[in-house]
Amino acid sequence: MKLNFLELKNTPIFEQLAIEEALLRADDNNWCIINRGSTPAIVMGISGCADELINKERLAKIPLPVIRRFSGGGTVVIDEETLFVTFIFQKEDVDLGQCPRKIMQWTELLYQPVFQPEDFKLIETDYVIGERKIGGNAQYMTKSRWLHHTSFLWDYKLEFMQLLQMPFRVPEYRKSREHTAFIDCLKNYYPSIDFLKDKLIHTLRLRFDLLPSSESRITQIMQKPHRKALQKELVL
Repeated sequence: MKLNFLELKNTPIFEQLAIEEALLRADDNNWCIINRGSTPAIVMGISGCADELINKERLAKIPLPVIRRFSGGGTVVIDEETLFVTFIFQKEDVDLGQCPRKIMQWTELLYQPVFQPEDFKLIETDYVIGERKIGGNAQYMTKSRWLHHTSFLWDYKLEFMQLLQMPFRVPEYRKSREHTAFIDCLKNYYPSIDFLKDKLIHTLRLRFDLLPSSESRITQIMQKPHRKALQKELVL
């Protein structure tokens, strides 16, 4: 199966999400996007409530931009030490119905060879090693296409994580743990973020016919008319 491939580096998350939304809505090819790092930001799901999810007093002292993506899912803080991976597929090529759980299970199996020999698995809606979260994800489905994107934590800054409130709804496996006891860093398991990225690309090549994409092609697709639900939260 052909899989178009776009590799980015230090592309701000707002730009990455704009590319993803265009590829989802204005194209009919299958895609994988990998972006290593972004300028720091808080990214909320489309239905997230900033008053419930963000500590505004701390945000006033560390004024990161707040972005509302077009997909669902929870709120994350991202920065230069985040590895982003996105899959976009035609349903006729990878038909998982309208079920986010089936999409997550499909990607869990795809990722397992990448993270071996660690105890990588999907628990509820999170990717974990052991019992600690190393990746959060969200999905978006249209009539003919689906998207799954993940932010993997290579490392994080505690002062950024403290910008987030404890959400009202938390995974059962979290067991009320604070961020530092709930999440883990991939730097604790692998020699470098490039090592992990290259291992992922190798795994994809074993399964798909990867077709590197050009910047001009992406620009052409982004210029096509399409719905744009991505937005920045300018005032909190």
